[in-house]
Amino acid sequence: MVLGRVLGEDPLLCLGIESTAHTIGVGIAASDGRILANENETYKPSRGGIHPREAAQHHASVAHIVLRRALNSAGISPREIDAVAFSVGPGLGPCLRTGATLARALALKFEKDLIPVNHGVAHIEIGRHVTGFKDPVVLYVAGGNTLVTTHHEGRFRILGETLDIAAGNCLDVFGIKAGIGPMPAPEDYARRGVQLHHIPLRVKGMDVSFSGVLTASERLLHEGKRLEDVALSVTEAVYSMLTEVLERAVALTEKREILLVGGLAKSRRLQQMVREMAALQSAEFRPIPDEYLGDNGAMIAWTGIQMLRYGLTVRVEESFVKPKLRLDESEVPWID
Repeated sequence: MVLGRVLGEDPLLCLGIESTAHTIGVGIAASDGRILANENETYKPSRGGIHPREAAQHHASVAHIVLRRALNSAGISPREIDAVAFSVGPGLGPCLRTGATLARALALKFEKDLIPVNHGVAHIEIGRHVTGFKDPVVLYVAGGNTLVTTHHEGRFRILGETLDIAAGNCLDVFGIKAGIGPMPAPEDYARRGVQLHHIPLRVKGMDVSFSGVLTASERLLHEGKRLEDVALSVTEAVYSMLTEVLERAVALTEKREILLVGGLAKSRRLQQMVREMAALQSAEFRPIPDEYLGDNGAMIAWTGIQMLRYGLTVRVEESFVKPKLRLDESEVPWID
């Protein structure tokens, strides 16, 4: 469908839909590198963590609003889009299906190519795009994902990952159980901490384990330790573990670009620790703007542009979502 545009002078345009968890996002990217729109709405539960069906209902109720905002921001009509990309996984099933349904409807109505984007690959690709990095070692940290990866022979290969819960989930649960709410509340309280309490670090080769860190932090709270000090202790423990395995990956690969992606990458303290580690390894670290760190539609749209160039599209009848999709299951042929 896009052959005429490929051979012509006008850039290709891709609309991307993100809906893996708490965010429904619509972004529009052009093949000349411009991000034309990045509109998002976030589901906020009244208490506790994300309720998948409630989040999906939220996404369905506001998707048309976010879509219209994105088109207005880009100043285009749906007919000017060359392809529609959507987050195929990993993520929460009900949320993924909501975004995929919208993407299928648009692709069918306007006869556009449909592109299934790996959510993790999209985080990395938007990071590479805005930083200008070519072949970085990547620490991907979020509420549902924690891993160290780099590109090798056509895919992102996982060098290390969490053995249980994700780093973001660990800090979110700590904050909720402490009564202060999820991130960034724990880090906000940590800035007022003055005493570090012992929390055992669980680093096993290139892998990490955070369940014990969470248990230790809860024990400190039950012992009546000052909340700000416990918050300082748990955040320092989590960030130290992440920085340690990232440093090992940099030393192993001998690559000199370091990328920090995912929602937890917004942490200024984690960025500081990674920056100091990068300097010791004679590597370069460039932070990504916050708007591209959390889940967002622009990252899906931009990755869709890369996939469109290589014909990595899918037929509507085969566009099943994959809640348990891994980062290393997707082809990434556009990186040398």
